[in-house]
Amino acid sequence: MTVSQTPPIPFTTPEALATLHETCATAGLSGRDARLIHLGENALYVLPAEHVVVRIARSVEVLDDVRKEVAVSAWLNDSGIPAARTTSHDQPLIVRGHPVTLWHLIPDSGSPATLDDLAGVLRELHSLTVPADLGLPPLDILSRVSERIHAAPDLTDEDRDFLLARRHELQSAYDALTFPLTPCAVHGDAHNENLIKTTDGTVLLIDFERFAFGPPETDLAVTADEHSVGWGTRADYDRFAERYGFDVLAWEGYPVLRDINELKMTTWLMQKVSENEAIAQEFRNRMHSLRNPDAPRRWRAF
Repeated sequence: MTVSQTPPIPFTTPEALATLHETCATAGLSGRDARLIHLGENALYVLPAEHVVVRIARSVEVLDDVRKEVAVSAWLNDSGIPAARTTSHDQPLIVRGHPVTLWHLIPDSGSPATLDDLAGVLRELHSLTVPADLGLPPLDILSRVSERIHAAPDLTDEDRDFLLARRHELQSAYDALTFPLTPCAVHGDAHNENLIKTTDGTVLLIDFERFAFGPPETDLAVTADEHSVGWGTRADYDRFAERYGFDVLAWEGYPVLRDINELKMTTWLMQKVSENEAIAQEFRNRMHSLRNPDAPRRWRAF
């Protein structure tokens, strides 16, 4: 289904809200008491009256990824992995130039999923046989990084040149890696905030836009990297690695994945620097880290 489409405009909170209102009108949903729960690569709104989550992507440039999310959701549920489910609407919609998907609201218990939960879900996901007709693309681990750098309005020329050169250097290093584990379906953004523990204790996997076929080490490195920047303890990480059955920190290729993830985490935050000074300050902190690889990491999560 296609609705109105306009030239791209900045993906701000007002633009996301305008897209939400038009989506609700088009899909026949009530936007009463809609609540923004996240604004980053996507905007996520809860519609309490409908028990629906509206997911709004930045631009039609990611439409293929959005279509993939819908297909992956159906595959995971058919495969026995509890996962977020789309509503029965014909989707994705295109609203104000943004791909939009509609999801059943998950009854969140309020208890965060743990790294132990994440390790178990990843073991199960990585063991699945991927059907040929799912059409998972090969993992492009640095996708969108160049686009973010070129699009950032507040970067100095020096910072832009540094980030682009770093991206090129890391792509070459990644291409030279030899991975010990068997390629499989990977989540692409595998941290425990992409799990929801429901009121009946079930742990559901969410956020499928980065799903791809590639090395499982790339999923495992996300948790290792969060540990390295100060989010969680070494004991937490060790339990995660033991539950999964592989310690990516002990693999000689891990530093390349760590550096790639730090670049991705920095350029993701870069898109939000105009939101408030705290984000702008954290972006400067992360840029300092990238320029000083041996300096201790003390990063704030956003």
